[in-house]
Amino acid sequence: MFRRLRWFVGLNQKNWSTKRLVNVDHQPGPGTPNKLLPVLDAVHEVAIYIHRFHNLDLFEQGWYKIKVTMRWEDGEGSYPGIPARVVQYEAPEVGSDNLCRVWMIDDTDNSFSTPPFHIKYARQDVFLSIMISFYLSFGECEGQSSAVILKFELMHAPIIETGPELLGSLDAYAASVHEYKIPPKALQGLHSYCPVHFDAFHAVLVETSIHISLLKASYHTSRQKVSSDSRGSEGAYVEDYVGSNKVMLIKALMAAYDILLEDLRRISTGIGKAIDLTEMTSESDATELFASTPPACVKSIDVQSSLQLSDRPQVSAEKAAHHVNNLFEKSPQPFSWDDHLLISFQSLGNQLLCLWNIFLKFHRENKTKILEFLRKSWEIDRRTEWSIWMVYSKVAMPRQNMSNGVEGTSLSHGMHRSSIITRRFTDDPIQTAAMRAELHRRGIAQMRINNRSLQDMYIFGDPLLVPIIIVERLTNVYHSAIVNSNFIPLEGEGRHILENGSRATKKLCGSSPQKNELVLRIVVFVHGFQGNHLDLRLVRNQWLLIDPKIQFLMSQANEDKTSGDFREMGFRLAQEVILFLKKKMDKASRNGNLKDIKLSFVGHSIGNLIIRTALTESVMEPYLRYLHTYVSISGPHLGYMYSSNSLFNSGLWILKKLKGTQCIHQLTFTDDPDLENTFIYNLSKEKTLANFQNVLLLSSPQDGYVPYHSARIEPCPAASLDFSKRGKIFLEMLNNCLDQIQAHTNDRVVMRCDINFNTSSYGRNLNTLIGRTAHIDFLESDIFAKFIMWSFPDLFRQ
Repeated sequence: MFRRLRWFVGLNQKNWSTKRLVNVDHQPGPGTPNKLLPVLDAVHEVAIYIHRFHNLDLFEQGWYKIKVTMRWEDGEGSYPGIPARVVQYEAPEVGSDNLCRVWMIDDTDNSFSTPPFHIKYARQDVFLSIMISFYLSFGECEGQSSAVILKFELMHAPIIETGPELLGSLDAYAASVHEYKIPPKALQGLHSYCPVHFDAFHAVLVETSIHISLLKASYHTSRQKVSSDSRGSEGAYVEDYVGSNKVMLIKALMAAYDILLEDLRRISTGIGKAIDLTEMTSESDATELFASTPPACVKSIDVQSSLQLSDRPQVSAEKAAHHVNNLFEKSPQPFSWDDHLLISFQSLGNQLLCLWNIFLKFHRENKTKILEFLRKSWEIDRRTEWSIWMVYSKVAMPRQNMSNGVEGTSLSHGMHRSSIITRRFTDDPIQTAAMRAELHRRGIAQMRINNRSLQDMYIFGDPLLVPIIIVERLTNVYHSAIVNSNFIPLEGEGRHILENGSRATKKLCGSSPQKNELVLRIVVFVHGFQGNHLDLRLVRNQWLLIDPKIQFLMSQANEDKTSGDFREMGFRLAQEVILFLKKKMDKASRNGNLKDIKLSFVGHSIGNLIIRTALTESVMEPYLRYLHTYVSISGPHLGYMYSSNSLFNSGLWILKKLKGTQCIHQLTFTDDPDLENTFIYNLSKEKTLANFQNVLLLSSPQDGYVPYHSARIEPCPAASLDFSKRGKIFLEMLNNCLDQIQAHTNDRVVMRCDINFNTSSYGRNLNTLIGRTAHIDFLESDIFAKFIMWSFPDLFRQ
């Protein structure tokens, strides 16, 4: 079960010491004293645990494997990470025919490849349970702030390949690549969950965890010249390296020890399991090892230690740290400075290696709990990290006053206008949103991210290409005594509302049903005009990662049928949803006690109008009380009234004249001469949004296919200047929708999320001019979904 490449470790440690740290062939010049000096070295051990391969949405069956390499980011031509040892820490399933069980290390590129495995169906799990450890020399990028690039490659071969042909085909090319950056700070110590997702066409989850520590390597002696100018007053030679590299190495070992110990305590507390430190015996007591003192001329070198241990080893470690500090403070005595370096290096290295082995043993015994703890920590950390690209605010939802035009708002409960964030109707909301996002993007360009967290290069490769997301939490002015511009996290609000006994926000605080009760969680995804049932697969995949137990329906009822009447499309969707619901309910009832149903919808473009129309059908009425989360992605909820995109309006006119597309007539309010009889106006009167516990309205100022105000359900500047019946009808529709959103706002979450894609790579073409590119980016880019959904996971875990 345990396979270790011991020859790899010893050989490469020797190479690092001789090739990179000293010049062993150097001969001292005439009159230059010689001295045998210890050459100390350390290595960063990067242990990568590849736990599970989960197929979310691979489009092709066949044989796959994961290839892992490691390199210095700024070390062009330098030595890469060297595979040091491989451990199969859990035996593969007996009789499993989807695993080849032959892993490989390639000496040419210093890569490691997992055993090939056979993927047959979606949502298939392959438990690889393998650990690969890489060594990186501490001296490779010494003096530089160089990061390490960890590269995962997804290798693929057709299903027909077998035997030697299979291995050759798998090594031919990479189907997809995903990279992580390990910052310099993380190389001294890191314990992190590391999900690998690859790309949109190879949607998988490779669950890995990464553990890093700085460890001592080998040492040897080498004859180096010492300049006569460095002779001290007592006749001792003070080598140039004393105050720099070697002392820095010892300080780095101290810091690594401190980090490893603190992480062990954090993990131990997190999983509720104590760590046995009895192996740290008195043999690691370095008290006597620092009895001598260095020359006075090196007293100014500052060496600080934070070594601490719990239980028995604590005393000896504190004594060792005390002597390390005193090493540079006492009066000089005759001694060998190199001996002190060597003793310090050996003592610290032995303690650090012992603690590292304790962690590896502890991980082996508690791998499942540790992985779950690291995954939860990763979610919390990413929520903070991704807030770089997100702007939070809190806005009010005042009802538009019909008697005072659209500029008036009715206020109550003694609220002041200064306490409410409102748009000035004289401004262009699209330009305002775009400028706000651009200013935030410029601020990001000035940032220097410097922390110990792994950096996903899909996001951090070029931070300026990542969408800017402006999140507005909508509050009800009729129920809130105070409304301010500060965004309150959902967790805090959940705890506050929990005191009032709210059923919905109890869920936000993490309450869960009893073990013998089952909650059926169903999510329905509805595509847009001339769309495909797989259009929303990227959003679905993110939802599955957050809550793997959901049942999802990728609606096909209106595929190739989106040109007709919305009423017909809504009826077909309602029938499809009812059949799916009954099927899942019957299965759940047979397997346990069905306690509750959580029914959520996600729509893109006109798919949102299809969803709302389906909810008005009588067959859906018994299920309205189960409605949970509604995600509207660029949905024209107020139709195309006051659309400012002249090019797109021309295309709509052609569709109506030449093809007689009924849904286009309904969208543009030409389906009836009387505006009060038009479809969208009457749909606004139906309570289609009132029953959802959470409502998320996603929009983009760059999307020219759907009017900005229509996707956000907000006032329109053009309507504020229109005092005709058309302006009155628009205002009534707006108020009808806002009234539904405002209903029971204290118990629900309503947010507008403004997605500002980076347009620098779009170029000038017809799709960009008419706004189609941004409209399709909602389907082809999942970064915005990842940011929103993982920042508010309680809305999607149901």
